[in-house]
Amino acid sequence: MSKSLAFIEAVGNKLPDPLTLFFIFCLAVIVISAIAAALNVSVVNPGNNETIAAVSLLTPDGIRRIVTEAVTNFTEFPPLGTVIVAMLGVGVAEATGLLAALLRQLVLVAPARLISPTVIFAGVMSNIASDAGYVVLVPLGAIVFLAFKRHPLAGMAAAFAGVSGGFSANLLLSPLDPLLAGLSQSAAQLINPNYEVNATANYYFLAVSTFVVTLVGWYITDKIVEPRLGRYQGEEAVLEELTARERKGLRWAGYALLAFVVFVLALLLPPQGILRDPETSAIIPSPFIDGIVFLIAIAFLLPAIAYGKAAGTIRNDKDVAQSMGSAMSSLGYYIALAFIAAQFIAYFNWSNLGIITAVSGANFLRATGITGPPILLLFILLTVVLDLFVGSASAKWAVMAPVFVPMLMLIGYSPELTQAIYRIGDSTTNIITPLMPYFPIVVAFGQKYDKNLGIGTLISLMLPYSLSFLICWTVLFFVWLFLGLPLGPGAPMQI
Repeated sequence: MSKSLAFIEAVGNKLPDPLTLFFIFCLAVIVISAIAAALNVSVVNPGNNETIAAVSLLTPDGIRRIVTEAVTNFTEFPPLGTVIVAMLGVGVAEATGLLAALLRQLVLVAPARLISPTVIFAGVMSNIASDAGYVVLVPLGAIVFLAFKRHPLAGMAAAFAGVSGGFSANLLLSPLDPLLAGLSQSAAQLINPNYEVNATANYYFLAVSTFVVTLVGWYITDKIVEPRLGRYQGEEAVLEELTARERKGLRWAGYALLAFVVFVLALLLPPQGILRDPETSAIIPSPFIDGIVFLIAIAFLLPAIAYGKAAGTIRNDKDVAQSMGSAMSSLGYYIALAFIAAQFIAYFNWSNLGIITAVSGANFLRATGITGPPILLLFILLTVVLDLFVGSASAKWAVMAPVFVPMLMLIGYSPELTQAIYRIGDSTTNIITPLMPYFPIVVAFGQKYDKNLGIGTLISLMLPYSLSFLICWTVLFFVWLFLGLPLGPGAPMQI
């Protein structure tokens, strides 16, 4: 195991940055499209029996299109706007201290015997704030365990398992939901131009997954990880209570959130509600579902402002504007990555390589007889392997979705299903790969309690979580598949 992990780390460290990878992928698609067109590569679409031929991008028309549509590819990239809008609200909530206060309050009110599941559950829920859980809850988990006279590294591991190992699970929608849904929709439209994937596509499945991850993590923490660590010999610590101003801020944040929820329900619940579909009066689909990202942003923004004013972390509108600006500045790398990823998606589409690969892959799977559950299991395992080398969920899905979403659509599985099983594989190995951006930070947190703690120690702590999450989450999915349950509102397993 040690040699295998050393090999993975060595190989992973040699990979270029994801932005550079996408640039290389763009060049590869351009070259491959020219070769495929020269070889007259084509397939017959089983959906409409039309012949689809490879289109070279190394022609005068192709080069002109690459140059003239670069900006359009970027501005029309589905995940871009949704992530930016969602982070406007989340960024203010983080900057005002609302998110940190909520996480502290959640662990402070928990009974001692329930501290492990509480920390893990808080970690899972923290992904609604993107990466806030890594820098807030992981060190807080260690402090909480130490306050209850338990080993702080066990608390850190439990929090890390929830934040990162359960990254896709949640009882609420997170910024990752619309991001992945946008990529899935773009990929699905290679087969069906009118197909839509909503941000709520996996909500039911991931909500139940939240409890599965929490229960499994609870068992691993109390029965495997903490007994291996033994008794902590260092100094004890006391968890700080929320200040009076922080408590006041949380109350006003609650009032603001309640008022906003009542307002939205007033527009949604009446039979002719404004947020229902104007023609069918349905909730799914409806303006409510289409505008869920904007509503999420407001649901963070209003309580954050209320908290900031009450707690004294916001003095005026300039502070709010500055918080929004800080949130956008944190997205600088993502925006740069989105520009290159958008070009890759466009080139893949223009060249017909996506549909050709999907049809060829589906034909191959049919020829081998591997359809049904076995191919889904193989896809999960493939995602697990890739996650050891490329930590970004969106970066991997931007590459995988254009191939696997159409491929599995052609053998009867919905894009929502493909996205769901991708999220299982993507989440469970985050906590054992040194290539995950926050992994070194967690090592640094742990060295506060064990100065000799290194990458190997952390991996050995997290490996039981990783394997258990993968097995139990996969079993949950196949039970879900057997029962034929919807993955989310209006999101079937099969098409």
